[in-house]
Amino acid sequence: MSTIVRISSRRLQAGFAAATIVFALAGCASGKWGFPYKAPIQQGNWVTSEQVALLQTGMTREQVRFALGSPTLTSVLHADRWDFPYYYKPGYGKSQERKFTVWFKDDKLVRWQGDEQPDLQPFQLANQDIKRSEAENRQTLEDAQRAKSDDERTRGNVTITPPAPTDSSTPGAIPVPGSGSPTPL
Repeated sequence: MSTIVRISSRRLQAGFAAATIVFALAGCASGKWGFPYKAPIQQGNWVTSEQVALLQTGMTREQVRFALGSPTLTSVLHADRWDFPYYYKPGYGKSQERKFTVWFKDDKLVRWQGDEQPDLQPFQLANQDIKRSEAENRQTLEDAQRAKSDDERTRGNVTITPPAPTDSSTPGAIPVPGSGSPTPL
């Protein structure tokens, strides 16, 4: 005769509820509420101080477009104004926001104004960080090699001096087999 084990539906429901609560709490324990990655948001034009230095009054719209890139905002109501806003929100961290505006009169650049712009483009910043870490690694390796060569140099200059010979009149001396003189304790 076969035995069938029956699990009551209440027990099954309680087990599923407990498992659900355990998984939900485990996800909350990470500190990021179960979302390990938040995509960074980058919008607008990245304008550098080098690009701003290229601007001169009297430049044409095409020359300004070549220097700064295409404007992010143009308005039909303000045809003589180009705006270059920039916004960056990393996944976790503080957001950055910069604005830069140029004004034209008769299709010639008359003035520009905006926040202080960075010196480098984002890819240049990343390359700079990589170069800095490579330089630090190189310096660490050179320091380790220098320490090793100093250690080897000092190890080669170590001289071991044998103990001075003792005579049999030294109190507490023990005679060493094969030698005629005793050795002190």
